[in-house]
Amino acid sequence: MKRLLVILGLALAASLGPVSAQEWEPLFNGKNLKGWKQVTGTAKYAAKDGMIVGTTTDSKINSFLATTKEYGDFILELEFMTEGINSGVQLRSHKDPARGLVYGYQFEIDPAPRAWTGGIYDEARRLWLYRMTTNEPARTAYRQGWNSARIECIGDHIRTWVNGIPCSNLIDDVDKTGFIALQVHTVAPDLIGSRICWKNIRILTKDVEKYATPSPAPCVNCIANTLTPEEVADGWKLLFDGKTANGWQSARPRMNGAFPYEGWSVENGVLYVHAGDGGESANGGDIITTRKYRNFILKVDFKITPGANSGIKYFVDPFMNGGPGSAIGCEFQILDDRRHPDAKLGVNGNRTLGSLYDLIPAPKGEWESYTIDGWHTAMIVVNGPHVEHWLNGHKLLEYERNNQMWNAFVDYSKYKDWPDFGNAEEGYILLQDHGHLVSFKNIKIKEL
Repeated sequence: MKRLLVILGLALAASLGPVSAQEWEPLFNGKNLKGWKQVTGTAKYAAKDGMIVGTTTDSKINSFLATTKEYGDFILELEFMTEGINSGVQLRSHKDPARGLVYGYQFEIDPAPRAWTGGIYDEARRLWLYRMTTNEPARTAYRQGWNSARIECIGDHIRTWVNGIPCSNLIDDVDKTGFIALQVHTVAPDLIGSRICWKNIRILTKDVEKYATPSPAPCVNCIANTLTPEEVADGWKLLFDGKTANGWQSARPRMNGAFPYEGWSVENGVLYVHAGDGGESANGGDIITTRKYRNFILKVDFKITPGANSGIKYFVDPFMNGGPGSAIGCEFQILDDRRHPDAKLGVNGNRTLGSLYDLIPAPKGEWESYTIDGWHTAMIVVNGPHVEHWLNGHKLLEYERNNQMWNAFVDYSKYKDWPDFGNAEEGYILLQDHGHLVSFKNIKIKEL
């Protein structure tokens, strides 16, 4: 797969035709920092030996050297080298005077083992937009020493390449223009004095669509509650339109298909379950889809608050539990593992984030690389007896149901008293009310 991506990327780049030197505009003259200004932080920037050299200090915030001009649609090419420190290049970015921080799209430079160089981060705002777990083969693109980068910002599309390998392929419509900036990240005391260097920085702003490069990298659509033409052609459908609760109903049979009168709301493209007393389905109650699903890929963007508990359930039968509490079904656990006590209950962590609740634990440590402050994507794949849980493009677990081992798991769980739990051919999809504020959007499904 990696070889295929490289071949496709190089072939597509070669097919573009030449871009004359007159069309490229240098952003760095190789001699001084004319056309640039430092907008935040205390890191040191200097022009030296044809490079812009950034040196870490004890700065309390990230430092940015920004262009004095703003850019809209462009193709940016540059080379970079880091002495082991995290960095990035800001795109269409801005400074927030109130916070004194730079915010906006960032081309990630990540020499750490995580290897997310080429990903897209939304600095000081929405956080990760394109994690490199979405494009595993490209995580090997970065190398020690000098690296080349190509970044295309054209309309709602942002594409990146590292050393000729396609990395990010993002659709987003939040920022159309802004400055370009070079980041020197805050560091631990033992890394003060480390450097990151950039050179051969040039930009193309005329006829950029003519030179746009198709990318074979997986596409991530960050325009909330929409489908791209490619997603539609591939069979994806929205389960939440961003404006109404159409397609959802209370999981309580006595509601006769109505949406909960309280405890849930739709605001600014987000479906909220509101905070209650922390009880299970004790406020507005769980909600389920208005139809059942059998084989599918489900994606749900979610954001939790400190100490929150919720979940995404599937193969739900709302009539199975006629009493208090949540409707019964297999559950992708949504939890603040650091603060909620449920993370320490169950067996071997099988109530932590991404786990098949009370049955199969997600790998320990997966959540630590993320933050509850941002949006995250849960994905559930069901194909007959085979089921997978994914978080932010990373497979957490997979299992087979309708067999002896599955039934043994169930017999040692809280679901042991529910007949034939998890073995249904189809069922409803559920979003759980567990008495905490949790947000959902971009709920989409592809039936298999």
